Amino acid sequence: MNLNLIAGYLQFLRKSHNYTQEDLAGKLDISRQAVSKWETGTTLPELEILLKLSQLYGITINELLEPVIPPRKISDFEQISAVPRKELQEILKQFDTNSLVTALMGASPEINSLCENLFPDIDFERARAAIGRVRVETVEALQKQILSMINLSG
Repeated sequence: MNLNLIAGYLQFLRKSHNYTQEDLAGKLDISRQAVSKWETGTTLPELEILLKLSQLYGITINELLEPVIPPRKISDFEQISAVPRKELQEILKQFDTNSLVTALMGASPEINSLCENLFPDIDFERARAAIGRVRVETVEALQKQILSMINLSG
């Protein structure tokens, strides 16, 4: 479960329904600060609130906690080079080094080079060696999380 992805998705859902944080808080009978904490990834909504959110947005609790983000910008990890460098760097900063390096294990040399240029302070070779072998499913899951974060961004 990726808190940053859930946080971004909760914000996306709220905005796509034209609610302010204050509006949503009123509908759920909670504080605006609680909504803000979810959207920054500080906390997750309690089960009772997740149920209310799922009813409000017409989706399941599972869809709230494991969002499937439709591609608005890119649909394939190899397309991340199309994202403006500054935006891409900000999004990738939300992932720890091991997650980023693992996602890159399934990427082309061009995408690896792009990310190495974005983060010159990371020793990618050393990180790859420390991680070792990784299941393809793990690589694909991390790439999917990164794509979802890109597609949720402005």
